[in-house]
Amino acid sequence: MARPTPLAPDYRLSLGKDPAAVRARVEAMEKLLERSFVVPGINQPVGLDFIIGLVPVIGDVVATALGSWIVWEARNLGLSKWQLARMSANVGFDLMLGAVPLVGDAADFFFRSNTRNLRIIRKHLDRHHPSAATIEG
Repeated sequence: MARPTPLAPDYRLSLGKDPAAVRARVEAMEKLLERSFVVPGINQPVGLDFIIGLVPVIGDVVATALGSWIVWEARNLGLSKWQLARMSANVGFDLMLGAVPLVGDAADFFFRSNTRNLRIIRKHLDRHHPSAATIEG
């Protein structure tokens, strides 16, 4: 197998339960849902959460399921009930915003529940599992 290079990085994610593997998976999911590409003209990053949210009802349910997976991973990391409640509230609020036609789609630009949830997970990992920390540049 060829070694990854800066031009062809290795995108495989570990399925391990260690904090570093969970952090990598959650960060990858957040990037996919919130920052997959930049909309030309406005230079605003968007992801699948916004795109699939354009499909009435089904899109919002799928986006909520994907966001709930991040909460499930956080539960497996041992976050407190308070942190899990905050994360669930973020996902629920995103679902309720998405239920409103047009307004919900516009709200996905500004209220990024998955990014907020990633911030909660990072804070927990940095405090309780410092070996899982990554250097952001």
